[in-house]
Amino acid sequence: MSWGTELWDQFDNLEKHTQWGIDVLEKYIKFVKERTEIELSYAKQLRNLSKKYQPKKNSKEEEEYKYTSCKAFLSTLNEMNDYAGQHEVISENMTSQITVDLARFVQELKQERKSNFHDGRKAQQHMETCWKQLESSKRRFERDCKEADRAQQYFEKMDADINVTKADVEKARQQAQIRHQMAEDSKADYSSSLQKFNQEQHEYYHTHIPSIFQKIQEMEERRIVRIGESMKTYAEVDRQVIPIIGKCLDGIVKAAEAINQKSDSQLVIEAYKSGFEPPGDIEFEDYTQPMKRTVSDNSLSNSRGDGKPELKFGGKSKGKLWPFIKKNKSPKQQKEPLSHRFNEFMISKPKIHCFRSLKRGLSLKLGATPEDFSNLPPEQRRKKLQQKVDELNKEIQKEMDQRDAITKMKDVYLKNPQMGDPASLDHKLTEVSQNIEKLRLEAQKFEAWLAEVEGRLPTRGEQARRQSGMYDGQGAPTTANSCAQDRESSPDGSYTEERSQENEVKVLATDFDDEFDDEEPLPAIGTCKALYTFEGQNEGTISVIEGEILYVIEEDKGDGWTRIRRNEDEEGYVPTSYVEVYLDKNAKGAKTYI
Repeated sequence: MSWGTELWDQFDNLEKHTQWGIDVLEKYIKFVKERTEIELSYAKQLRNLSKKYQPKKNSKEEEEYKYTSCKAFLSTLNEMNDYAGQHEVISENMTSQITVDLARFVQELKQERKSNFHDGRKAQQHMETCWKQLESSKRRFERDCKEADRAQQYFEKMDADINVTKADVEKARQQAQIRHQMAEDSKADYSSSLQKFNQEQHEYYHTHIPSIFQKIQEMEERRIVRIGESMKTYAEVDRQVIPIIGKCLDGIVKAAEAINQKSDSQLVIEAYKSGFEPPGDIEFEDYTQPMKRTVSDNSLSNSRGDGKPELKFGGKSKGKLWPFIKKNKSPKQQKEPLSHRFNEFMISKPKIHCFRSLKRGLSLKLGATPEDFSNLPPEQRRKKLQQKVDELNKEIQKEMDQRDAITKMKDVYLKNPQMGDPASLDHKLTEVSQNIEKLRLEAQKFEAWLAEVEGRLPTRGEQARRQSGMYDGQGAPTTANSCAQDRESSPDGSYTEERSQENEVKVLATDFDDEFDDEEPLPAIGTCKALYTFEGQNEGTISVIEGEILYVIEEDKGDGWTRIRRNEDEEGYVPTSYVEVYLDKNAKGAKTYI
C-alpha cells in the first residue's frame, strides 16, 4: 500500500503523524538514557558498598580474614565489585549502541522530513498559483462575454432606432465587434489556462505528491524498523552480561561452600593458644596444729620458727591482681592464707617466676609493645617472632637481589664505559651492603629470641613435674635463679626479670594480702634532663621537649629505654640517649622491684 495513492489528500495529517513518530523515538532515547544512568548509579552504589566492607590494610580487620568464613565474605565483596562492573558495561553498551546511534538517526530523520514536506508545500503552492491563474482567466472571459453581449444589444437598439444617425449606428456596430473579439480572446486564454491547470493538477496528484509521500512513507518505515532493532539491542546488551553475572554468583556460591568450620576452629586455637599447661592439683595443707604450722611444698614463705631466712620482697605494688583472680569488691571478708593465694597464682601462671615480671607484664596496658614480644604468652610470642624473622629474611633477600643487580650493572659499565661510570654505583652498592648487614643483625637478634622461646616451651610432662615440685626444699633458690636468668631486653616485658642487688624490705603476710587492693606509682629514683625533643608516637612512650626536667622511675635495663614521669598521670619510656640522668643515691638504695 502506498501513501501517495491512498493518502493523496492527507498532507497535513501525514505531517502530524511523522512528527509524532519522531517524538516517540526521542521518548525511547530518553528512556534508554535514564536506564544507563540507573545502571551507573547502581554500579557506583555496589562498588561503594563493597569498598565500605573491605578490610582496612594494616588493621585488626585484615588479620580476621584468615578465617574461611571471612574469606568467603571477602570473595563475596570482590564478586560484587565485578558484578557492579557488568552493570557499568550495560550502561556503556546501551549508550554507544543505542543512545548515540538513535540520537544521530533522529537528527537525520528530522532533516529528511523537513526536506520532504518542504517539497510537498512547494508543489501545493504551485497548484494554488495555477488555480488562481485559471480563475483569473475564467473571470476575464466571463466579463468579456457579458460586455460583448451588452455591446451587441446596444448596437441592435441603435440600429432599430430611426432617429439615430448612421454614424452613431456604425460606431455602436464597431464597438460590438471589438467586444466580441475581446470575448473570443478571453475564451482562448481561458481554454489555454484550463488545459494547463489540468495538466499541472494531473502531475501533482499522480506524480509529485505520490513521489513525496513515498519518500515520507519510507522515512517513517525506517524509523519503525530502527526502533525495533534498538529494542533488540537493548535486550541483547543485557543478555551478553548474563553469563559473566552468573559467574560472579557462582563465585559467591563457591566461596560459601569453601567455608570450613573445623579449619576456623583450628585457627582460633593457633591464634590464642598460650603454650601453658593447665594448673596442677593443689596440695593439702594441714592446719590442725595452728601453733606448729609446717611449711607446705607450695607455701610462699617458711615459718619463723624454722630458723631459715624469710623470703623478702621489696617495694609496694598495691592494686596488682594476680592472673585469674578477680578483685573482691564485697565487704571485708576473712582473707585467705598467703601461701594458698600465692600457690594458686604460681600454678595458674608457671611462666611468671617473680613479682617483678608480673608487675611489668600488667603495666603493658599503659606501655608500648616490647620489641621481643615478651608481653605475649610463649606460643603467641613464638609465632610473632617467627613472623618477624620471615619478614626480615624477605627484606634481606630483596636487598641481596638489588645488590646483585647493581653488581651486574657495574660489570656492564666496566666492560662498556660509554654506558656509564662504574664508580657512580659504589655509593649505592655500599649502602645496600650496609642495609643487608643491619637486617642480618636484626634477624639474628630475633632468631636468638626465637630459639630461646622454643627452648623454653616445656613438654606436658616437664610442666607437670615443675608444678608438682615448685616449692620443695630447694624451690626458693631455683626460683630466684630463674628470675635472674629470665631477664629480657625490653622496656616492659611481662615475663622479664633482673637480679636485684638492692636492699630488700620484709613483707608480712597480712601486708602482702593488702597489696591486692590499690596501686601506688613507682617512686622516683632521680631526675633527668631532656637533651633532645622526642615525639612519643608509639604506645607506652612519652613525648619530651629539649631542656625539660622530669622524674626517673626506672633505669635503663640494657635495652636503650628509660622510664620517666612528668606528673602522676603522665609517664612512659624515652630513649636513654635522649636524656641525661641524675640518680638520687638515697632513692636508688631504697629502690626495690615487685
